[in-house]
Amino acid sequence: MGNLACGFGAIVISGGASYLTGFQRDFRINEAVWLIILAAFFDILDGLVARFSKTSTRFGVEIDSLADIISFGVAPAVLIINFSLISKGNWAWILAFVYLMAASFRLARFNVTATIEEKNKFLGMPVPVAAVTIVSFILFENEVLGGINPEKFYIILVLVTSALMVSVIEFETMPGFDFSRRFNRMKVLFLFLVAVGMMINSSLILFPVVAIYIAYAILRFVIYMFYNVGKSGLYGKRIGFGRRKNKQETE
Repeated sequence: MGNLACGFGAIVISGGASYLTGFQRDFRINEAVWLIILAAFFDILDGLVARFSKTSTRFGVEIDSLADIISFGVAPAVLIINFSLISKGNWAWILAFVYLMAASFRLARFNVTATIEEKNKFLGMPVPVAAVTIVSFILFENEVLGGINPEKFYIILVLVTSALMVSVIEFETMPGFDFSRRFNRMKVLFLFLVAVGMMINSSLILFPVVAIYIAYAILRFVIYMFYNVGKSGLYGKRIGFGRRKNKQETE
């Protein structure tokens, strides 16, 4: 419900933005952006609480996605149009709707395939990450470029995030509570460093962190594809990059 309230608030604030200029416009856009980021915090929090307390239910999966489509689908799309991030008339509506369609597809696919058991990977970019990618760049651009509004980059960002949401690229999940796994401990350390960086300068830190997360997923996907090419025999009899054959492969 906190997630949903923040998404609704971001939409309401964005509603009258087209009539504002100067400081008032910048103030309102920052309010909307931070509400979407706060919605993402609530989205992470409810999942952690459900897993920690072992109270995950199918109802939780469904209502979580319903809140997500408002906060991370509709709210960023409205933000793109009303704050004129892409001032191309009808093209802005089309691009925003492409993003909304991709978010809807991603959430529908998640609900069909989701179980209440903990997963190690997300199939396709999670919708909250796509929304935070767009809104965190607004903060980053204001901090670094002084509000120049690089319109072409926003267009690329919308198209790339839309494509990644409907893709089959696997993205990392939040770390679980099993700290015996080394990779889980590395995730927690990374999140701790991100939290410290956010306290120092959140506008400057958040977008590069999200960009690293996306780049890691894409790089791992490319390497995995190359592994599969190696296994298929297109590169001789090699299997992966020095991966040991298991018993079944040896036999």
